[in-house]
Order: sequence, then structure tokens, then C-alpha cells
Amino acid sequence: MLSTSAIALSGMNAASAGLQVSAHNIANLDTNGFRRQRVVQEASASGGVGVSFAQSSEAGSSPETDMVGLLQAKNSFLANLAVFRTDDRMLGSLLDAVS
Repeated sequence: MLSTSAIALSGMNAASAGLQVSAHNIANLDTNGFRRQRVVQEASASGGVGVSFAQSSEAGSSPETDMVGLLQAKNSFLANLAVFRTDDRMLGSLLDAVS
């Protein structure tokens, strides 16, 4: 089982991948025959999340979906960052109490 900080870090990496894919899709809105990309997240057996990428079966853009994806990825990153920081503070408090 992974530590809390490792799980939060995997969530931040997944959110970063979501930001990259949404930005890539928005940058290619006017590209002829462009097929949107998406991030597929899967729970890891040891904890955390794994990321893979998939491509849409149909050509075309969806700027609304990509803008919502940007906001979701940003909020997911911030939530995982808060968990990471809290774990760091708790570990520091535990070490202070032990010593």
C-alpha cells in the first residue's frame, strides 16, 4: 500500500495529464480531421491512480467539454495538493511529538 503522500502525488499527476489533454484539444480546435484525446483514470491495486490516454472515435471538437475538463483537472490538482500538504504537516507534528 502506498503512503498518503504517494497517493496524493498520483492524483496530482493524473490531474496534470487532464490539463495537458484539455489544452491539446483546445489548441487543435480548427485542425481538420482532428480527433479529441481523453484521459482514462484507473485505480491502482496498491493505491493511487494510473493514467492512460485514448482517442475519440469520431473527428470533431468539443470546446465546452474541454473547458469543463480544464476546471475539473485544476480542482482535482488543488484537492490532491491539499491532501499532500496536510500529510506533510501531520508527519512533521508526529516527528515533533516523538522527539
